[in-house]
Amino acid sequence: MILRPAVWLLAAALVLGQAGCNRKPQPAPKSAEQARSVRVTTIQTLPIAGAIAASGDLVPREEAAVLPEVNGYRVDRVLVDEGAYVRAGQALVTLNAALINSQLAQQTALAAQAAVQAEQAEAQAARVAGLDGEGVLSQEQIEQRRFQARAARAAAQAQAAAARDLRTRAGKLTVTAPVSGLVLERSVRPGDNSAVAAQAPWFRIARDGAIELEAQMAESDLAKVRPGQPARVSLPSGADVAGVVRLVSPSVDVRTKLGAVRVSLPVRGDIRSGGFARAAFGGASAMAPAVPESAIRYDADGASVMVVGTDNRVMRTIVQTGVHAGGLVELVRGPPVGTRIVAASAAFLMDKDLIRPVAAAGDQRR
Repeated sequence: MILRPAVWLLAAALVLGQAGCNRKPQPAPKSAEQARSVRVTTIQTLPIAGAIAASGDLVPREEAAVLPEVNGYRVDRVLVDEGAYVRAGQALVTLNAALINSQLAQQTALAAQAAVQAEQAEAQAARVAGLDGEGVLSQEQIEQRRFQARAARAAAQAQAAAARDLRTRAGKLTVTAPVSGLVLERSVRPGDNSAVAAQAPWFRIARDGAIELEAQMAESDLAKVRPGQPARVSLPSGADVAGVVRLVSPSVDVRTKLGAVRVSLPVRGDIRSGGFARAAFGGASAMAPAVPESAIRYDADGASVMVVGTDNRVMRTIVQTGVHAGGLVELVRGPPVGTRIVAASAAFLMDKDLIRPVAAAGDQRR
């Protein structure tokens, strides 16, 4: 059977159609128009209230050093330890009293003996009263009795004073707290000799337990801070506490050009002397790199922003934040001023995601 040309054409079309059905469709390439539209802004230098900040050490507002007032006695007991809160006049250390008690007993006896001798001399002087010029005794003998009586009385008074001195020293064998406050440091031990151990303070006490921040500040910023100004203090534990500027140094260090600012803090257990803290001073504005609060992303690694590259792809960048004020966040460390970042919804983006930048309100830079 001979097929006609028309039949051949029909058969070829059927074969080509079957081959086309078996071929998989190719996906259309992704274009910039299909990228998500995201609002972007730039890191700008803006005035931030409270952006004046300084850091420094936590120190006692007023510190009392405790030392023994008598030397040469052995420490019997130490009654308090570091971290204890003591009251003014509370016993801290007791010294061994055996030696001074024996000295006091001896001196008391000498004082009593001198008093008797003084009474005897005064009685002899009283017997010659009115005999001046009578010829019974020579005037020299009369005057000698009177001088002996005065000398005996003076000797008795000296011995009594020596006894009082020993009693006073005996009372000092109990070392007491000069002020009420928190014991910051203890260096004395039972068995120490007070003459040797007294070369350094036995105790350091923070009066009333008050610890404050001694922040070091640049000379140019000192004029912007005043006593009574509020401050927000960040502690090493991560907690923030409210403080008040108590004192602004009237001078600056000649070499560093830094001055001290003392910030009063509440009495709390997590505020420890010797720690480090940072204060942001309210009521004072300063120019600083800043971004909107919505641009900051927080996760287990800390704060970060999504930086928009020249190819409109985003990249997560770790930053260190400072003061939060007026919807802005100060960037203490991060990308330079002028860098484009995602203004909001950064949590929904991943590294290298392609976006279509849309300028945020009030920011014309793309």
